[in-house]
Amino acid sequence: MKNPIKTTKQTAYFSYWLCALCLISMYSSCSSTKDVDQGSVVYTDEVANTVTVTQSEIPVRATKTIAIPMTAQPVQKLTTPHIHTEEDLKPAFPVAQQIVKNYMYSSNKEPGGHCLTVSKTRILNAYQQMHGHSIYRDLPESMATKYYTPKEVFDNLYASTSGTHRGWRTLPRKFRGRGNAGAIASAGMGDLLNGKKIWSGQLRPGAPMQVWRDKNDYRAVVRGISDPKIDPFGHSFIFLSYVRDADDKIIGLKMADQGYQSNRPLLPSDYAVWWGVNLKI
Repeated sequence: MKNPIKTTKQTAYFSYWLCALCLISMYSSCSSTKDVDQGSVVYTDEVANTVTVTQSEIPVRATKTIAIPMTAQPVQKLTTPHIHTEEDLKPAFPVAQQIVKNYMYSSNKEPGGHCLTVSKTRILNAYQQMHGHSIYRDLPESMATKYYTPKEVFDNLYASTSGTHRGWRTLPRKFRGRGNAGAIASAGMGDLLNGKKIWSGQLRPGAPMQVWRDKNDYRAVVRGISDPKIDPFGHSFIFLSYVRDADDKIIGLKMADQGYQSNRPLLPSDYAVWWGVNLKI
């Protein structure tokens, strides 16, 4: 006959770990899994009412970070990452240089809020500082579509919006779902890099990045599918530097975000889809 005390302990132990796994699933993404209401848009201006955003607001800055298992090189093999100073960056790319400089000297490197808003603010502020006016003023008219102005195209691409109407369909497909990287590349202000190029060491400091945990959900966003079952787990941030092991092999990257994941290097296994853009401004 089974020991009732032992059975009870086993049941309690199983329940404990089941609850823990549920909590990790709930809080392990940059964004909430709940879509914003139809017609709502995160921080963008003058966008068609039928456009929805697949990434939701984060109301407060997290006070605790849930550890994600590291499946690549052990932590002890990580070398101390070098965050490039402004002298390390090519002067031909002043905005990228200024983004890194602003981050380095900021007294609030993890401001909380939505990752999209934080990364965009860092880019817009640096552009304003270097050029004396907003980035929107320099967006080429060639970005415009029959339905959207260059500013609207830029904001829709930046937020990886999703839609089914004809206006949204005029957004260039090759830049959809690629967030800040797609928006900037669409404006001709940077060179787009996919995951293969990113992890081969081609990113420059100050490069905006957009990543997705699930490849199928990313593809759905590119197609414009607005479905509550789609959970894109997107994250937007700024690349700072690579992390290498003792053999000089790239095993991670350091980045600046709103405080969600900047406590540790990101690993190739953290996300299924990676996009970045080397600024040329």
